[in-house]
Amino acid sequence: MSAFTIRVDADSCPVSVREMIIRFADRLKIKTVFTANRIIPLPRSSYVHMEVSENLPDAADNQIVAQCGNNDIVITRDIPLAQRLVDMGITVLNDRGILYTAENIRERLSLRNFNLELYERGIAAEKTDRFGKKELNLFANSFDREIQKKLKKLKA
Repeated sequence: MSAFTIRVDADSCPVSVREMIIRFADRLKIKTVFTANRIIPLPRSSYVHMEVSENLPDAADNQIVAQCGNNDIVITRDIPLAQRLVDMGITVLNDRGILYTAENIRERLSLRNFNLELYERGIAAEKTDRFGKKELNLFANSFDREIQKKLKKLKA
């Protein structure tokens, strides 16, 4: 088993991404923890576990932050959570394969907050974000690249 854990903010993780993460975990024998405030159905696996947080705002996020190790990889589309983790030096990807970094997280948080403000004022931004094979492939490539970096670092 590896010296890092894959942690997934499971509340809004697409099923196809969830399935891909599980395949990676089983094939590479990497401990993987899905965290949400409700049970997310997962297949039986020696490497994959479900953790249910309290049903309170940010409880799952707080649990992920509290349990995260320096070498872990976290999958989330939650920008405020991603910022907390990036600030801790954690590797963070979204479900479309975008790697959040110290260089890009503040811009993404600002854009998220702007869109939230528009939404709260009744001005909904146009949604053209679809999740298909292209996005899944982008995620798979980025996820594999980050896992390989971690594994290479462990061998060194």
